[in-house]
Amino acid sequence: MEYFIIGGVSLLTAILTFFSGFGVGTILTPVFVIFFPIEIAIAMTAIVHFLNNLFKFGLTYKEINKSVLIRFGLPAIPFAILGAWILVSLSKDNLLLASFNLFEMTFEIYLIQLIVGLLMLFFAIAELYPSFKKDTIKKSHLFIGGIISGFFGGLTGHQGALRTMFLIKSGLSKDAFIATGIAIACFVDVSRLSIYFGKVQNIDIEENIGIISVATLCAFVGAYFGKMLLKKITINTIQYIVSLLIGIISVLLIFGII
Repeated sequence: MEYFIIGGVSLLTAILTFFSGFGVGTILTPVFVIFFPIEIAIAMTAIVHFLNNLFKFGLTYKEINKSVLIRFGLPAIPFAILGAWILVSLSKDNLLLASFNLFEMTFEIYLIQLIVGLLMLFFAIAELYPSFKKDTIKKSHLFIGGIISGFFGGLTGHQGALRTMFLIKSGLSKDAFIATGIAIACFVDVSRLSIYFGKVQNIDIEENIGIISVATLCAFVGAYFGKMLLKKITINTIQYIVSLLIGIISVLLIFGII
């Protein structure tokens, strides 16, 4: 049953998130948690997320905007490492603000997730205003965007949404927006996973290689279909998808559900 559910979610999520540039890890982790302990679920999700990004990179690399990649991606790398190092160095108990029970499950609200969630919610609401939709980010500000998304990506793992909030305003075409975002995601994944590995290496992944393979292959299929559907979708549609997902994820973060 877990193969069918996790594979199906991986497939559908990969199709949807191909356009938004984020969401695979956010959606897939809770599904893995249903069947596996949290530390194993996080490790397996990280593997699927990284391999799927590499696959998408192979599908889209020709459309990468090198200027944006350098201005945004390079500063993201050291700050992703810094954020990941802080994460593994701090005690989570020191960052816990509150907890509550719902449907016999305990949810915990942490300071960092709350900050990121509020930041994302602000951008999601701002997207409702026409004047904000027309605004574009200057190239000089991409450096700042890379620092913010890289740092919080390393610290919380939610680098995709923050990255997308900046790139969607950078004036890129839909193809360049998706391809450049994927390339930056690969950079940040390598950076933060190099730090996370110390916590994950003691987990026996080999015994779960079957479910990891199924989830990864389904994500590959989903990404391939997402690439095929890209021709029929406009940049405005992508903006609406991004705004919707950012709004949903921000609320889930604020209330400690993810």
